[in-house]
Amino acid sequence: MPDGEIDLADAALQLARIGEPEADWQAARAHLSEIARDAADIAAEHPAKDLQSRAEALSGLMVGRYGYVGDTETYEDLDNANLIRVIERRRGLPVALGILWLHAATAAGWPARGVNFPGHFLIVLEGSNGLLPVDVFAGGAVLNREDLRTLLKRALGAKAEPGPGMLEPMGSRDVLLRLQVNIKARLQLHGQLTAAVACTEDMLRFAPNEAQLWREAAQMHQRLDHFAAALQCFEKFLELVPTGPAATRARAAARELRAKLN
Repeated sequence: MPDGEIDLADAALQLARIGEPEADWQAARAHLSEIARDAADIAAEHPAKDLQSRAEALSGLMVGRYGYVGDTETYEDLDNANLIRVIERRRGLPVALGILWLHAATAAGWPARGVNFPGHFLIVLEGSNGLLPVDVFAGGAVLNREDLRTLLKRALGAKAEPGPGMLEPMGSRDVLLRLQVNIKARLQLHGQLTAAVACTEDMLRFAPNEAQLWREAAQMHQRLDHFAAALQCFEKFLELVPTGPAATRARAAARELRAKLN
């Protein structure tokens, strides 16, 4: 499916069902519809012509009306990256909250995209005069250049400085990948390797050309003694990355796996 045709919130909801099969996903979907209706009403009743007023309108809806906040107390909780649980709890990680804000902006007819900012997911509202960065984790705070500089240094160190591509917009697949990477990292942190490799394989279903994911899946399968699956993943990685140091290491690992299987 072309990236522009992906319904970001609904795709995130379907991924959330995998992680929480017993959760009430239909209630979550109904809430997404509610957000969309309310956002469309706000846009019709109070047309926001400038990006600042659009940011304020979205904040009034998502924070003021619905009470969505960044979870600063239990940041590493898996629920913070599962859209169903985020909707139930009204709190989550920046990227999960960002998906909901982007859903609202789209329903309002206001162009917006996610931003793969180092260490912190942001959204940008897009207009004829440029981009307006918004920190949804901080309640929809509008960020100026100095704010972005502070965030960058916090993520990359004191010597980091903003560059021209700092606010490069992300596609829907990349936003979903960033969401799932958070889940994978938390599963790995808690030693849930089988669940982590399943999460990685789910990412590969909608982003099959992400070579790094094939290598990570191979390495996790290898640790689980899933030798045939590990070999298949290494071979797929080598199709995408046939040369270089990583390819050399992958070929060596594949040879060892073939020896074990034979």
